[in-house]
Amino acid sequence: MAIGLALLAAVALLTYALSPKPELYPHGLTFSRALLDRDGKVIHLTLAGDARYRLHTPLAEISPDLIEATLLLEDRHFHSHPGINPLSLGRACWGVVTGTRRGGASTVTMQLARLRYGLSTKSFAGKFVQMLRALQLERHYSKEEILEAYLNLAPYGGNVEGVGAASLLWCGKSAKDLTPREAVSLSVLPQSPTRRRPKIVGNNDALAAAQFRLWQRWQEAHGLRADGLDATFTLQPEAKPPRETPHLARRLFADVTVADTVQHPPLATTIHLGMQKQIEGSMRDYLTVRREVGMTNACALLVHAPTREVLAYVGSASFLNVDISGQVDGVTARRSPGSALKPFIYALALQQGLLHPRSLLRDGQVAFGDYNPENFDREFTGPISAEDALFRSRNIPAVALTRKLAEPGLYGFLKQAGVSLPRPAEHYGLSLPLGGAEVSMEELASMYAMLATDGIPRPLLYAHAAQETAHGANPLLTPEACFLVRRMLASREEEAGLSDLTISWKTGTSHGFRDAWAAGIRGEYVCVVWIGNFNGKSNPSFIARKCAAPLLFEIFHRLRLPWHRDVPPEGVREVQLCAVSGQIPTPHCQHCRMGWFIPGKSSIAPCEIHREVLIDEGTGLRVVADDGKRKLRREVYEFWPPDMLALFRQAGVPRREAPPMEASSVALRAAQSQDTPRIVSPQPRLTYSLRVNDSSKQVIPLRAETSAGVRTIFWFAGAQFLGSSTPAEPLLWKATAGSWKLHVLDDHGRSSTCDVKVEMVE
Repeated sequence: MAIGLALLAAVALLTYALSPKPELYPHGLTFSRALLDRDGKVIHLTLAGDARYRLHTPLAEISPDLIEATLLLEDRHFHSHPGINPLSLGRACWGVVTGTRRGGASTVTMQLARLRYGLSTKSFAGKFVQMLRALQLERHYSKEEILEAYLNLAPYGGNVEGVGAASLLWCGKSAKDLTPREAVSLSVLPQSPTRRRPKIVGNNDALAAAQFRLWQRWQEAHGLRADGLDATFTLQPEAKPPRETPHLARRLFADVTVADTVQHPPLATTIHLGMQKQIEGSMRDYLTVRREVGMTNACALLVHAPTREVLAYVGSASFLNVDISGQVDGVTARRSPGSALKPFIYALALQQGLLHPRSLLRDGQVAFGDYNPENFDREFTGPISAEDALFRSRNIPAVALTRKLAEPGLYGFLKQAGVSLPRPAEHYGLSLPLGGAEVSMEELASMYAMLATDGIPRPLLYAHAAQETAHGANPLLTPEACFLVRRMLASREEEAGLSDLTISWKTGTSHGFRDAWAAGIRGEYVCVVWIGNFNGKSNPSFIARKCAAPLLFEIFHRLRLPWHRDVPPEGVREVQLCAVSGQIPTPHCQHCRMGWFIPGKSSIAPCEIHREVLIDEGTGLRVVADDGKRKLRREVYEFWPPDMLALFRQAGVPRREAPPMEASSVALRAAQSQDTPRIVSPQPRLTYSLRVNDSSKQVIPLRAETSAGVRTIFWFAGAQFLGSSTPAEPLLWKATAGSWKLHVLDDHGRSSTCDVKVEMVE
């Protein structure tokens, strides 16, 4: 017996001295990945590679109470033995000899060796290898490293391993936040993980008895009066592990390989769990009510604009719903934005001085080459202010403004803002402002965050560890343009249910009713929502103003986000403007309203619409001057350009026109001194190619801009009379090949010319 013990001691010593350093964890072992919200709470936990929940937790982040309870139960002398406790080993051997049970001999290090190497320790040989491995581990690792590894590998019932996952699933909190009683209750699980596993339904007597015994020992160790374990206290197993923000979790974990998982701590995100749940609840309630009209899926993104941090990320209405392809991430999916890009057209136009919010724009039938855009309602409102055109999402003014933007135009702006446009600008053409290119919710939210703050394009942030990068250091939008567009988008009182003036918002409906978008700004927060089907199926109910906007407002109202009044930047001013023309009022303007503009930039001048004229009371005609020989009266009339006047007529909005001018030499000279007509089509010095075999391609529209009061214009090609038209309507010229000098003459005798070349092609 003595010789055997001596031989055993010699082998153990040799092993201890010469054994190589082993890995502390089994080869190929993987851990669960965890997402934390901005407050450090685990909101998403994945399975490890072997379908177990195993969350790596550093020793410093484990409750000291749990460490103490574990050692109290498993290995009181952990810090003093070399991996094997001779006293416990001798006591266990004596128990075998005498047939009396006197406790196990396994130390924490030996248990780690069993878990690490997958040993069967029921035989003497297995026990011997376990002890050798324990000595080897102690030889190369500190007590803290060994204890940490054990607590991360110990079985805690079912497919839960390690104290990190056990704390989360059995107690609903992190390992560092465990109370003494929770620590005691968890510590008894590794001794018999199958029998003592917490039950979702009913009680576990074996678990309760073990908890009671350890609690008694805990109280004795602390010199406390034994009071028994609280009868109402039990571990509360989670029916479902945390699975919040599944789309974001899959996205953030996509670049993590299996071999790397053990080194990665939980990922701290920017997600605000309370806001995430509020948005999910709003979406769920909204879709439940609208399900009967085919609304079954939606997405949403909430961003804190100044920091670009994403506070809520909802990739679909239900991740596990196969009927809506719920695992598709709608935040990254590319869809047509409809009119949701229009605010950026107006922002560019504002900072380029093309307009101010009260500027009058044309909303009437027009063609841009072969492109004939229409409004959503297929109607035209006639002249309309820029702010109304944007808020009411009129297509014609938006396309016309896009055409006037200086380079790099809307296409270049979107590229600089980080929007992925795979094709050249010519491919999209003037359809771009109406949703002719696909964007993602992420890109749209990033642009609206730029509009809500500093005008600088910066990517959205999802994790605190992420490095912030910018597409450009210079702002794409000025503070003045951002401020004015936010005001232009502010909600109107007449919008039923959408009358919150603290929200600036815009909608977008894609062609064919496939996508309904709504993007809103409230203070420092931006929210973008989408309603549609991931398979692209259309639905006539997908009209953004009627389905996406109400959801956006419901989310904002439920969140109750802080708000502050939008402070105008130094570069804007508010002045009185003519309520009709949107220009600086003159004494003849009867109605005025306040309006904003950018001094030195906005296109603004004294109102030329309202003019005072002299009327001969005898003839009712307009005269140029008072000659003192007849009775005259002064009256104010509106003098609109002919094309604008035609738009008013098309829209059914009558205007009070001035009487005709009297026929006199003085009146003729006064008329001739005014603006001559300007030919706008065809363009001078261009060659027009017409199709020989296509009669529809053999005409050129003749258009001219004229001054107010002109009713008819006459067209000539050389000495050949082509015909007459009103200033608002084109004359279609069936041209032939050759070089032509076109003449246009208005009914006041003013004219202008244009040289154009025409060729016929096959």
